[in-house]
Amino acid sequence: MIPNRSWRGVLVAAILALIVNTIGNAFAGNQSSEKAPPRAALEAGVAAVEITAPKGYRMSGYFNERLNTGTHDPLEAKAVVFRQGGRQAAFVFCDLIGIPPTVSGPARELAAQKTGIPASGILIHGTHSHTGPLFYGALRNHFHSLAVEKHGTDPHEEIDYPAFLVQRIVEAVAQAHAAAQPVQLRSGIAMQRGLSFNRRFHMKDGSVRFNPGKLNPDIVRPCGPIDPDVGILLLQSPVGEQNLAALCVFPLHLDTVGGTEYSADYPFYLERNLRTKLGNKFVSLFGNGTCGDINHVDVTSNVRQSGQDESARIGAALADTVQQAIPKLQPLAEPKLAAKNAIVSIPLQQFAPEEVVQAKRDIFKVGTSELSFLDQVKATKIVGAQLRQSAEIPLEVQVFRLSDRLAIVGLPGEVFVELGLAIKRGSPFPETLVIELCNDNPAYVPTKKAFAEGSYETVNSLVQPGGGEMLVEAALRLLKELKATQ
Repeated sequence: MIPNRSWRGVLVAAILALIVNTIGNAFAGNQSSEKAPPRAALEAGVAAVEITAPKGYRMSGYFNERLNTGTHDPLEAKAVVFRQGGRQAAFVFCDLIGIPPTVSGPARELAAQKTGIPASGILIHGTHSHTGPLFYGALRNHFHSLAVEKHGTDPHEEIDYPAFLVQRIVEAVAQAHAAAQPVQLRSGIAMQRGLSFNRRFHMKDGSVRFNPGKLNPDIVRPCGPIDPDVGILLLQSPVGEQNLAALCVFPLHLDTVGGTEYSADYPFYLERNLRTKLGNKFVSLFGNGTCGDINHVDVTSNVRQSGQDESARIGAALADTVQQAIPKLQPLAEPKLAAKNAIVSIPLQQFAPEEVVQAKRDIFKVGTSELSFLDQVKATKIVGAQLRQSAEIPLEVQVFRLSDRLAIVGLPGEVFVELGLAIKRGSPFPETLVIELCNDNPAYVPTKKAFAEGSYETVNSLVQPGGGEMLVEAALRLLKELKATQ
């Protein structure tokens, strides 16, 4: 028989052990929940500001001086800001031929100061409209210098458009940031056939040509594929699932309108058509996919494909595809906002001193019949390369994660479709949207294969062969790092 005092000691010890064990388990449980707390709600805000240049400004897109005569539809900078907990990111989509670093750099820094969003987490994209202002680059500088020499000032640049643009981009980001509210995101990939075509062709004489003309009997086959994916990210209010905005990413050159009026091209009609179904406050954000070798011209047809009618046709077709896809979009049940970026030093094409001298002479013949088209392109490219003042171009790759299912990649320049497809194939995210012409525009970024084949896009490129593949490598590395990040 156990003595009374001993029995009591055993009982007390047992009770104490039970209490300690219970408390310990509870504390361990709290520790576990602290390691993986519920994620903060995702918020988003959208804003649009006008960025139309004054009437009479030079227009971009072609190798001649083209003066604006009016506005068909206003040009806009549309911003969307995402934030979750302490993380923030912003995307700005501008109805412009591209965005030079002399604009994107200051705009990102100022927007960061105003909103607290890291500059590295702000992406600024030019949709590549060929009916916006010409405000940077070798041709702008050339025409501007001629005007100043003739008139003392440049009558076609009433305002400092780059400074105006920086201000407006910052305003768009700030407005979107202030408008942020809890949202529900849905996403998915739709397919769009019949609008986009690879514009580079193998010809019977063994050469490769871009845009060889409709029904050309010497065409053998296209040089490469297209990307029919329409990436869709839909923003809804969490109550009532009201559709607020959508980002659509589709690889297709914005060069359908022509003429001398400002126009956002087919993204204008995409939004106008979506608003007929989704309400007149719905905001359509458009990001151009990798389409350096993709346009809208069907060479097997003799139907005319230019002007506002063609732009309206493309915009309406894309809007139908998006509307039909909306009921099938899947919710991003666990948003996980994060961003990474990297600067990739891409070798710049090098030119002999005599080539530079000749190019500076030949640029005076741009827009005339005194020089072949490709020689005009080459002269402009060589003069433009001197503006970089370096043997390498520091190009930025950005990647953004919105969930374990969805990521967005931002690349600089007019990137060939094969490079974008390579990123999608190698991405650890099932849905990966790849947007070109982000933060810089070093002209075309072809594949190694395309450089070997030649033709317009390789002549109009600043990077050396292999530069595009380096961007792909960096994007895939960043995507894999993001996938592993909490």
